[in-house]
Amino acid sequence: MHRFSFGLTVIMVVSIFSLQAAEVRGQEEQPGMYPPGPPVIRTHGEAMVTVEPDRAEIQIGVETEDPSAQVAAQKNAARADAVLKALHDLLGRDAEIKTIGYSINPVYSSPRSGKNTISHYKATNMLHVKTDQIKRVGEIIDHANKAGANTIEALNFSLKDDAAVKLKALEQASHDARAKADAIASALGVKIKRILRVEEAGGGMGLYARNRGFSSMAMSAAPTPVEAGSLDIQASVMLTVEVTQ
Repeated sequence: MHRFSFGLTVIMVVSIFSLQAAEVRGQEEQPGMYPPGPPVIRTHGEAMVTVEPDRAEIQIGVETEDPSAQVAAQKNAARADAVLKALHDLLGRDAEIKTIGYSINPVYSSPRSGKNTISHYKATNMLHVKTDQIKRVGEIIDHANKAGANTIEALNFSLKDDAAVKLKALEQASHDARAKADAIASALGVKIKRILRVEEAGGGMGLYARNRGFSSMAMSAAPTPVEAGSLDIQASVMLTVEVTQ
C-alpha cells in the first residue's frame, strides 16, 4: 500500500497601476510607466477538491511465445478466450471488456557471429476492462491471472461524472481569488469598486490520482491487494478588480 502527500501551492500576482493614481501607489510615477486605466488588483485563486473514484480501467495482457508464429498465435487465442470467459463470468455478460491491441512479433537473438536471427515469436493480446466495481479490482486481476493473463499494462481510477466536482473546485477557486483581493485592498486602504475580469487560469481543470496503480506489471500467484486511493480535482482562476479610495 502506498500513501502519498500532496502540497497546494498558491501563487498570487498583485498589480496596482494607474497614470492617475500615484497616491494609491504612494509615490510619483513618470508618464508612460504604466498603461492607462483605473488602479486594479489582480489575484490568482486556486482550489483542490478530493473525491473517491467510482470507476476503474484495467489493461490486461495475454502474451505467448513459440518458435512458430502460427503456434504462438494459436496459443494466444486459446488463452485470451479463456481470460475473456473468466472475466464475463465474474462481471456479467454486459461488462465493458474489449480488445484494444493485438500483435505478433519476432524476437531476435544475437549470436557471437553478430548476425541477428529469429529466436521465436511473441503474440500479444491486450484487453481493456472498464468497471464501476471498484472494490473488486484485485479480484478481477486474480481471475484474469488464473485464466491465462500474464501482464497488467495499466490500472487507472477515475470518475464516471466529474462535472459537478469540477464546478465545485471552480467555485472554491473563485472565492479564494476574491478573498485575496479583499485582503490586499484592506491592507492598502482602498476599496474594491467592481470586478473587471475573471477567467479560468492554468489551462483548465486538472485531475490527479493519488495512487500508483500498475504499469507493465507481471502477474503473480498471490492475491492482488488494490487500494483505489483518491482523486484531486484542481482549479484556478485569475481575478482582476478595480479599486478606489
